[in-house]
Amino acid sequence: MTPMRWSIGGAARLGFGRTGGPPGRSPCQNSVRPMRFTHVLAGSLVLTALSALPATAQPAGASLAYVQPLPGPAVQSVQERLRQAGIYAGRIDGVWGADSQAALERFQQAHQLQVTGQLNQATATTLGLDPSALLAPPPPSLPPDHLAAASVRAVQAQLRTLGFYRGATDGVWGPATGAALESFQRGRGLMPDGQLGPATVAALGLTPDALVYR
Repeated sequence: MTPMRWSIGGAARLGFGRTGGPPGRSPCQNSVRPMRFTHVLAGSLVLTALSALPATAQPAGASLAYVQPLPGPAVQSVQERLRQAGIYAGRIDGVWGADSQAALERFQQAHQLQVTGQLNQATATTLGLDPSALLAPPPPSLPPDHLAAASVRAVQAQLRTLGFYRGATDGVWGPATGAALESFQRGRGLMPDGQLGPATVAALGLTPDALVYR
């Protein structure tokens, strides 16, 4: 699987170095390309950010970059947005593989973005994703039966509209609602764990703040 990097500030390639100059010029006379320190996990979606060195310590144009792996739920959010765009048909499993990578590149091309295969600021914005939210640790997951009645009704209504639930929209999380949610997850290529994770909530067309726990 191809590692995927989030880049903020235009870091486009792995590794670090300085540009070469015309023959006869010393390295210190050459223009300096951004230096990048990267640690990439194979098959993972990671965030790369450029951090400027102190002005007194950096040559003109030099910068430092670091990468931070995105958690599985964040990767699922990216996959779900690519699916909603009609570009990704794979599983919403939080695993960044070749199919997810190819879908991101097609998305960038379709929206006239630079085709880097990286989840940079422009790509995230076009996907409708908040970079800070992608890096935020996921909140503790509570079982759906801890939802307030109004939130259960909202989930039941969505499942009914989508054809996965035929029971009463009564605000009670019972076996029928749980089974409907798992059936929905399987139908959308999500992990059928019966939990209302970020990707499942997004696929249902709900916002996280629509779910209130008691």
